[in-house]
Amino acid sequence: MDKNAAKKRVEELTQKIEKANRDYYDLDSPTLEDDEYDSLMRELRSLENEFPELLSESSPSQRVGGSVSATFEKVPHTVQMASLQDVFSENEVRDFFNRVYEQGSEEFTVEPKIDGLSVSLEYENGVLVRGSTRGDGFIGEDITANLKTIRTIPLKLKDSIPFIEVRGEVYMPKESFAKLCEIQEKNGEAMPKNPRNAAAGSLRQKDSRITAERALDIFCFNVQRVSGKTFVSHSESLEFLKEQGFRVVPDYRVCKTFDEILEKINEIGKMRTSLPFDIDGAVVKVNSLSLREEIGSTAKVPKWAVAFKYPPEEKETKLNEIEINVGRTGALTPVAIFDPVQLAGTTVSRAVLHNQDYISDKDIRIGDKIVVRKAGDIIPEVVRSVSHSEGSVPFFIPNVCPVCGAEAVRDQDEAVVRCQNIDCPAQLLRSIEHFASRSAMNIEGLGEAVVEQLVNAGLVHTVADLYTLTVQDLTSLERFGTKSAENLINSIEKSKQNELSRLIFALGIKGIGSRAAKLLCEKYGDMDSIMTASEEDIVGIENFGDILAKSVYTAMREPHRIELINRLKELGLNMRYESRKVSDKFSGLTFVLTGNLSTLKREQAKEIIENLGGKCSGSVSKKTSYVVAGENAGSKLDKANELGITVINEEQFIKMTKSQEE
Repeated sequence: MDKNAAKKRVEELTQKIEKANRDYYDLDSPTLEDDEYDSLMRELRSLENEFPELLSESSPSQRVGGSVSATFEKVPHTVQMASLQDVFSENEVRDFFNRVYEQGSEEFTVEPKIDGLSVSLEYENGVLVRGSTRGDGFIGEDITANLKTIRTIPLKLKDSIPFIEVRGEVYMPKESFAKLCEIQEKNGEAMPKNPRNAAAGSLRQKDSRITAERALDIFCFNVQRVSGKTFVSHSESLEFLKEQGFRVVPDYRVCKTFDEILEKINEIGKMRTSLPFDIDGAVVKVNSLSLREEIGSTAKVPKWAVAFKYPPEEKETKLNEIEINVGRTGALTPVAIFDPVQLAGTTVSRAVLHNQDYISDKDIRIGDKIVVRKAGDIIPEVVRSVSHSEGSVPFFIPNVCPVCGAEAVRDQDEAVVRCQNIDCPAQLLRSIEHFASRSAMNIEGLGEAVVEQLVNAGLVHTVADLYTLTVQDLTSLERFGTKSAENLINSIEKSKQNELSRLIFALGIKGIGSRAAKLLCEKYGDMDSIMTASEEDIVGIENFGDILAKSVYTAMREPHRIELINRLKELGLNMRYESRKVSDKFSGLTFVLTGNLSTLKREQAKEIIENLGGKCSGSVSKKTSYVVAGENAGSKLDKANELGITVINEEQFIKMTKSQEE
């Protein structure tokens, strides 16, 4: 290849990789598979090595992918959070071993490479003061509030170390990922592509309560900075982190020879499918910390470590059928039915095809030879079509509902085809399940199987019918005794007293989750006011945009929904919202709590602020009104002083709240 051709190819590769980086890191929506991305990056590095004059400082090969979202406050990293050099063969691992061995390395650590989102945790005097994302390696995002929802992150260490910064990988366990996918599929929502994607999206939620619901976890794998403590080796630092209460990267081993390294890499590879979390490789590191300093780093990666990447397990099979399922919102979801294959330790024969765009982009047809694998070793997916059978034709999602035969139309704002019949039996089942779910009306004992029994027996045609059921109705069904029937009737009756925000969420309005439902109730106070609110007025609610406002406005004017709400009123369900606010005198004020409060618990202080109409934030910015500083206040206090924000102690805060209440 001559220089001009190489230059053109480098430009093409750069554009593709930068787009993939934005999709993966910033939008949490990867468009390239890992092996495709790795192939592009290797080709780019190869051309830059062959034509050094084409290498620029802005090349994707010279920096970590990702940028800082405007959603969160920026955090400069004192120690760069670098990525690792990927290797794909035994020979490449051997080359790394030989190079650093000649430089004096006598010990190595080999550990699983957790597939998640890299974060930094900073502690002052043993107390967690800040958590941030990697970002571009030099500047990340402050996500302290969201990280604190992860129960395995210690808020206080065993020892009061003056300062320590720890790097870890936040991930979504396979079980949590499977549950999330199941819920979102039932709700007709877009499912995350893999656990890493789900973890990243969960960590970057504006509302930390949503993050808390996602059951994230973390493994810590490096000490970035420390004061008041010294370490000789990486393994020593990991043992110290264990003692302080961190979950460190599991099953790591100290090795001295290349054969030991290779043995451990293969061992990790064999157990990857049985692990309760996703890994995308094994990391080999020089154990000596002083030697790491001597070996150094490039602009992007350390020279003292490499990440061995395992090839994805893929299988070819035959696509026999594309089944269409109908969700509670009427979404028609295509599902591939194929000859069973063994993947990641289990037999699979089905995979969701998401929507028409997914099918058309991959040109998937019935009868095709297809390649399948498990996203995150959990959720089966069709990777590509290998070949079409003779006489095959492109597949299109039907324009009629397969359950009720009504018209199905593609949503203008989404790549989703929806059944237009609000009385569709499939939608009814999903709607009742959602209505009774824990986050909605929380009707214990009303699971999927019971709902199906009630609908099939003709006892329930809308969710309102639940409130007319009797013990006699239930005991007429299979597997229902008098006691279980009484328990379910009592649970249904109890749900009538639920706060209004639960009912709003239970109604299944498109885009309205539990937090948005609560905001609606805080704004309007009762069901009638919500039903008559104008679209322009709803837009004014915090975090509501045009799309969400239109969704609420439209839903509250649909005849079937008006009829349902009126019937629920007649049946005695609570239609008023009892706000816990006692005053609006903190309205417009934003508070940040930092340090250890001696009288109040953090949650108590937050509740007091919200009850007085104020807001709590996890980070200090120019929009902060007051910083309430307790003992051992750290970087937030420094930031407040730097920005000239008013700082008050706990006693002053309590006086403020009392004066506001009088």
